[in-house]
Amino acid sequence: MQREEFLQQLWLDYVHLNPDLAALDLWSRVPSAEYLAIVTLNHGPFSSEALLPTLAHFGYRRAGQYAMADRGVLVSCLTPDDDGAWLLLVELQPGALTREPRRQLEALIGAAHPADCRGQNLLCRGRPWPMPDWATYQQLLRAHPLAAWIAALGPRLHHAGLDCERLGQPLAGLDRQLRQAGLPGSDDRRHGLFPVSPLLDYRYYTAASRRLAFAEGDEHRIVPGGLALVQRSLPGHQERAAELLLPEHTRCEIA
Repeated sequence: MQREEFLQQLWLDYVHLNPDLAALDLWSRVPSAEYLAIVTLNHGPFSSEALLPTLAHFGYRRAGQYAMADRGVLVSCLTPDDDGAWLLLVELQPGALTREPRRQLEALIGAAHPADCRGQNLLCRGRPWPMPDWATYQQLLRAHPLAAWIAALGPRLHHAGLDCERLGQPLAGLDRQLRQAGLPGSDDRRHGLFPVSPLLDYRYYTAASRRLAFAEGDEHRIVPGGLALVQRSLPGHQERAAELLLPEHTRCEIA
């Protein structure tokens, strides 16, 4: 697999889960997303360290690592060797969960077939383990929303971030268009998948919920992901918006 195929598979998986977002005409106006936020977890082949060699094969290198201990996640920023989208690997640390939710999550992962835990497409082929029952999902949701999300959806693309400058319109205008399309955005930069730096203006748009069948056949709605718009707050920054996305105080040294 080469990078183009990897990105295409990520996109097709995102389209399948978020048809309402994929139908927006934003995508026709920009050559690529500014960043792709991919959720995974620190467990076996799904850990960032295990995934890095494959992503290096696709031409990505790790440019920074950011720790959010209060959220129990570690974010690795990966840059391509061209001006394409950055990858943000948002890795849940199971050790941040209390004993019972951690046991439930690890039991689900342990039930995955070994063949589904190998290959270069672990981030774009869906959940490799059995669907949890609704009670387990609810318990994981109370423990950590990201644990519940991973349990039900597996490691995959959570949301795409678009740079308003590349789209050729200010954030306010694009936000107005998306609101008219029925997508109210949130400027809460503290309580999303990761905190967002004040160096960027930011809006996040939640995708429509999807009805999924859980282990016992009952169906429930969950939100599979979303879309973000970013714009530099101040002129003069030469860095790409993706470089300014995460707060500097969360950056940690790479050993």
